[in-house]
Amino acid sequence: MLGLVLVGQLTAQMVGPGGGGGGNRVPALSNAERDRLLFMREEEKMAGDVYRVLADKWKLRVFSNIAESEDRHFESVGRLLDRYKLTDPTIGLGAGVYRSTAITALFQQLIAKGNVSVQDALEVGVAIEKVDIQDLVSGLLETRQSDIKRVYSNLLNASFQHLESFETTLEPLIISAR
Repeated sequence: MLGLVLVGQLTAQMVGPGGGGGGNRVPALSNAERDRLLFMREEEKMAGDVYRVLADKWKLRVFSNIAESEDRHFESVGRLLDRYKLTDPTIGLGAGVYRSTAITALFQQLIAKGNVSVQDALEVGVAIEKVDIQDLVSGLLETRQSDIKRVYSNLLNASFQHLESFETTLEPLIISAR
């Protein structure tokens, strides 16, 4: 619920002139908007890749369900890249392969941690969603485009739900370890 309230407050703060509405004219993006979209495309790919690896390893439905959701997020950001005529940084790249060396390194770290135990894997899920939430909030604050705001708001709501799913699944493991 807190996530939905936060998204509502952010959206209310950002009402005003912004492109991305109807019409055939595509507004120009700022460098920050462009860079964030490209980054979000790779970040959504990385999250889905991590969750699929961990789903295969631990056979937990939470990972496979959220991996499917990340695929939809990836597609949503992809539609924005198409709309704004940005080159997709993920074209031709298989699972676990990224243009960004930082995302590649993060993927490797997350997989290494997630392969240790079920608890570690769930902690990876929590960490990914917390970072995704921070990145989406930053994206919402830096864009003027209504279509980008809408997509980021939807992704933010989903990330709060994913975070809750991982935390709910993780909690009994933490309690039993005490």
